[in-house]
Amino acid sequence: MSDRLSRRRYVAGTGAALALGTLAGCSGGGDGGDGSDGSDSSDGSDGSDGSDGGSGGAGEALDDVPGEIDDYLADARMYEGTIADYTGQDEVTVAVGAGDIGYAFDPPAIRIDSSTTVVWEWTGQGGAHNVASVEASESDFESGNAVAEEGTTFEQSFDNTGIQLYQCTPHQGNGMLGAIEVVES
Repeated sequence: MSDRLSRRRYVAGTGAALALGTLAGCSGGGDGGDGSDGSDSSDGSDGSDGSDGGSGGAGEALDDVPGEIDDYLADARMYEGTIADYTGQDEVTVAVGAGDIGYAFDPPAIRIDSSTTVVWEWTGQGGAHNVASVEASESDFESGNAVAEEGTTFEQSFDNTGIQLYQCTPHQGNGMLGAIEVVES
């Protein structure tokens, strides 16, 4: 039986993920390693020599999604059970109208530091969209009326830590949902 760790790096705005590396080891064999070199740490944290890049790379997909976000995004388009880590950045861009039919936010789940600004940018795909927080969100924010024009942007800074949940109001039933975890910087 083999243990497998596959890490992905999110490519902003494309909906694509690149495999960073896959490690396989056989139990009972000498190649599985004990994690001391950092190359097979299953929790996404860096090892003692940092060779796996650790957590915190711009847009790196992490598996430690808060339950509230995971539950909210259960039916969201393009959500694969990971959260893109953008901690350490002052500004992050999320595509509005992503995916094959334009009914997604890309990435659907992000982690940012407090005081980071999120910029939602319209792709021009999927019709008219908006960005609106939902009742369970820590903050209230809304981009206004739904618009379809490519290049439209909406910015929101998040100074308080907590979970921010949002949707495209016209397409929420189609799975156009997003979430932000704001952590202490």
